[in-house]
Amino acid sequence: MKKEILTLCCLSLTLAGCAGKTSAPAGGSDTTLYSNVSTDAGFDTVFYYQEYNDDRTASETHFNEAVSLFTHYNDLFDIYNSYDGMNNLKTINDNAGIQPVKVDPDIIDMLNMAKQFYTWSEGEFDITIGSLLNVWHTYREEGIKLNEEGKKGKVPSEAELSEAAVHKGWDHVQIDADADTVYIDDSSISLDVGGIAKGYATEKIADTLEKESDIGTVAINAGGNNRTIGTKPDGADWNVRIQNPDGGDKLIIVSEPGSKSFVTSGDYERYYEAEDGRRYHHIIDPETNFPSTYYRSVSIITKDSGAADCLSTTLFTLSMEEGQKVLDAYEKQTGIHADAIWVMNEEQKADGPNEKKQMDYYICYTDGLKDHITWE
Repeated sequence: MKKEILTLCCLSLTLAGCAGKTSAPAGGSDTTLYSNVSTDAGFDTVFYYQEYNDDRTASETHFNEAVSLFTHYNDLFDIYNSYDGMNNLKTINDNAGIQPVKVDPDIIDMLNMAKQFYTWSEGEFDITIGSLLNVWHTYREEGIKLNEEGKKGKVPSEAELSEAAVHKGWDHVQIDADADTVYIDDSSISLDVGGIAKGYATEKIADTLEKESDIGTVAINAGGNNRTIGTKPDGADWNVRIQNPDGGDKLIIVSEPGSKSFVTSGDYERYYEAEDGRRYHHIIDPETNFPSTYYRSVSIITKDSGAADCLSTTLFTLSMEEGQKVLDAYEKQTGIHADAIWVMNEEQKADGPNEKKQMDYYICYTDGLKDHITWE
C-alpha cells in the first residue's frame, strides 16, 4: 500500500496527542473536537481520526467503528496473508487457474471499479499486472534491507520484467456478480490492488459514517488517504498540506470546503537505492515495466477517496496532457469533477497548466484549484 503523504493541516496540532483526546477547537467554534489514532488498524499504516461533536461518546463509537471497518478491508484486500473464515484477494490469486472463489460483494464492487478505471485510462491503471509488481516487490523489499545495512540493492533485468509483464489482462478475470465469485483462468496472473484498496476502504468508512444520525464533522487520515465529512463548525475550509518530496517544510496548502478526498502518489515513500546509483520507488509504469519518472508527486482532490487513489496512481505514470484526458473521461462518465497537482524537479519540468515554481520544484495544477492554493 501507498501514500503516507498528506497531513490535514487542521489536524496537525492534535495528531501527535494522546489517544482519545478531547479539546476545544481553534477557529472560534464552541464545538468540541475529539481526536484518536490507531497504529495497528491495517494497511501497514497509521489511522488518524478527528470529529467535531459535543457528544464524546458518539465520537468514540464512530472512531471504533471506523477502525473496525479499516481492519476488515485490510484483511479483505490483502494479497500476502490469509485469514480464518475469509476468502480474500490472496484466496483469489491462490486459486488462479484452479477454481472460482466465492467472495464478499465488496471485493466484486472494488474489482469492477478498478476495471472501470482501466477503461477510462486506456489500460494505464491495471490491477491485473500483479506478476510484474511482485517482481518489483521482491527486489524492493530486499533492496530496503540492504540499504539499512549500508549496501545497495539490485535491479531486475529487463528480461525478467518482460516475462512477468506478459501475464496480465482483464480477459482472464471472470467476475460473476450473481454468484459472488471471481476466477482468474491463468495461473500466472495475479491481482494487485495497491492503487485502489486503501482509498476504497476509506470511502466505504466515510459512506458508513455519513449515515449515522449523530455524526459530527469528521476528518480521517488513513495513511495519507484524507477524507473529510461535512463542513467545519466555524464554516472554514479544510486545509491540506502537500508534502515537500524531499522532506522539510510543507510545499503548498490546498483549501477546500465540505466533504472531499485528498490523495497523493509520490516517489519518496517506498523506495530503495540500487547498485546503478538510481532510486527505485513502487509506482510502476505498465508501459515501461519500470518505476515512472515523470514527477515527484501527483495529488488528486475529488469527492470519492477510491477514485482519488486510482487517479493519483494513474496520472503519476502519464504526461500531464494524457492525465488530463483521464480526468476528463472520469468526469464525463461519472459527472464528478477531479482536480490534480503535479510536482516536478527541474529535470522533470514539462509544459502544463498553471505552472509555478515553488522552492526547488515546478508545480502545475488544474484550473479548478486556481483560488484554492496557498503558496508558502
